[in-house]
Amino acid sequence: MLQTRMFLLVAVLFGILYSVITGIGAVTGTGNAVSYLVLGFVILGFQYLISPFIVQHSMKVKWVSEKEQPELHRMIAELASAANLPKPRVGISELSIPNAFAFGRTQKDGRICVTRGILGLMSQDELKAVLGHEMSHIKHRDMMVITLLSVIPMIMYWIAMSFLWGGMFGGRRQNNGAYAALIGAGAFLLYLLTNLLVLYGSRIREYYADAGSVKLGSMPHHLATALYKLVYGNARFRGREELKQVEGVRAFFVNDPARSWYEVRELSQIDRNMSGTIDQNELMHMRQQKVRISASDKMMELFTTHPNMVKRIKHLSSLTV
Repeated sequence: MLQTRMFLLVAVLFGILYSVITGIGAVTGTGNAVSYLVLGFVILGFQYLISPFIVQHSMKVKWVSEKEQPELHRMIAELASAANLPKPRVGISELSIPNAFAFGRTQKDGRICVTRGILGLMSQDELKAVLGHEMSHIKHRDMMVITLLSVIPMIMYWIAMSFLWGGMFGGRRQNNGAYAALIGAGAFLLYLLTNLLVLYGSRIREYYADAGSVKLGSMPHHLATALYKLVYGNARFRGREELKQVEGVRAFFVNDPARSWYEVRELSQIDRNMSGTIDQNELMHMRQQKVRISASDKMMELFTTHPNMVKRIKHLSSLTV
């Protein structure tokens, strides 16, 4: 189901891109519209090459040896073997905010990191479930997929600005300003739409990585508890400067720290015995329950890279046998 949604999303996004590029070429009588496509993918390639360095710098990553972090290396090696992947490089981020993330250009270039803040927060089973989520991102080539999709809103934006404010079709725009403005406004609306579709794609990838962690051997309630603890750990975190520092790369995290305060109150409906964990019985109970999410939270989710946490744990309950 998740794969089908993703295939349909990719088809819709590239269908929009193809229609706009060919449409502009036909309407304007010029082949220069293709230059947007070429420029977009040139920038995409450059972004793809340098993004690991940006993430590593922003997250203050220090690569650790097996001697320094034997348990972390052991868990990642076991997950890599289960995923039939080369063992990723293992790192510790000096950030205090509890979380984990994966990045890299290819499956052979995979890197998995945990922050200082997550160490000691959860049990080994819970941490391994989180690492399984990150291993699944590498296995599914999620960084490449989302980077590829992200170029489409960027191209729509360039087209909109060119027609609205002048650019490569400036001469035509002077002859028929209203017509060009109409094309620009349409491209801007498509920019907003494709942005929302890319965010939706990112949320699908998170569900897919959660399911991937279970396929790699994690119990759904271990990952559910890990997510639960991350939300509470992020909500208690007081390092505003550190949160601001990772603003541009928090999409790499297991959950979005900026939304934790909103999610804490929703998660109380899951932890029925208030133990601070979500056991298998609670997860099974949730499978039968209807998720209660406010209209404002549903709206907020449309503009985020991560799914609503209650919906995400509800999805994990469907994976429980």
